[in-house]
Amino acid sequence: MNAAKMSEKSDIDLINDPQEKREADRAQANRAELTERIAQAIRQDGTIEPLKGLHLNRSSSPSEPCHSVSVPAFCVIAQGSKEVLLGSDRYQYDSMRYLLATVELPIVSQILEASKQQPYLSLRLDLDPTLVGSVMVEAGGHPSSRSRVDVKAIDVSPLDANLLDAVVRLVRLLDFPAEAHVLAPLIKREIIYRLLMGEQGNRLRHIAVLGGYTHHIARAVERLRKDFNEPIKIESIARELGMSVSGFHHHFKSVTAMSPLQFQKQLRLQEARRLMLGESLDATSAAYRVGYDDASHFNREYKRLFGAPPMRDVERLREAARETASSI
Repeated sequence: MNAAKMSEKSDIDLINDPQEKREADRAQANRAELTERIAQAIRQDGTIEPLKGLHLNRSSSPSEPCHSVSVPAFCVIAQGSKEVLLGSDRYQYDSMRYLLATVELPIVSQILEASKQQPYLSLRLDLDPTLVGSVMVEAGGHPSSRSRVDVKAIDVSPLDANLLDAVVRLVRLLDFPAEAHVLAPLIKREIIYRLLMGEQGNRLRHIAVLGGYTHHIARAVERLRKDFNEPIKIESIARELGMSVSGFHHHFKSVTAMSPLQFQKQLRLQEARRLMLGESLDATSAAYRVGYDDASHFNREYKRLFGAPPMRDVERLREAARETASSI
């Protein structure tokens, strides 16, 4: 038994209320079952999607910081821990907490705790805005009076026993494909319902609710992602959203933790990295492809984000991939 599980067991032993102790025991048993089932479903390091929208991940060692773009999703760790950086904001979570992301944003994530004996095991459930809206309406939900207040696009909260129970029941369906076809959509609705009723409910509503500044910023994010290689036109975007330039800057940073220019820069650099790695472009060609006019400026910004000049960084990634492939 590892230190985290020993600590959890000792905490349960200190609970005096019988009802609270039963809930704690149930949660502990569910965490153990979730760990075992994910470990059985994915036996080698990597990611799989055994059910539509449900992604399982396994890693036998801590990872280097990984640059990617988040998707609207509910993320749970069965074993290990992870850290996610959004701009200057830092979020760390483990088997006791879940992460909820509601907007596509450039993030940096890193697995902190993992080993061959106790690999990092996690799941991600993608959140369909239409489904979220359907559950919200069915539950009688509506945006609160805070709907026009900015809601940060990512946050971490405690994983309560009922939400964890629904997650375990969803993963159990991996052993019953015929039942999964009927029951998985129902359990996904339950998970969304429990998220809506939880402390991140207001954040989740912004996936589906039309209105509120978060929705406007989501539209701006979509525009910037689509035209990331074009010169950024803040005045034009703000005008389309019916916002002042200063108001747009303020609300964009409140939701995404970065300015529009920083956001576009991260998208450009991540795409350039993909082009060099996946299409074997040289640094200058990749720089021009993603919208940079000055290759030396591109090199400086690339090194600042990824920690090494472009071609050295790409070679490092290729070497790491070769080492991983040879160890499988």
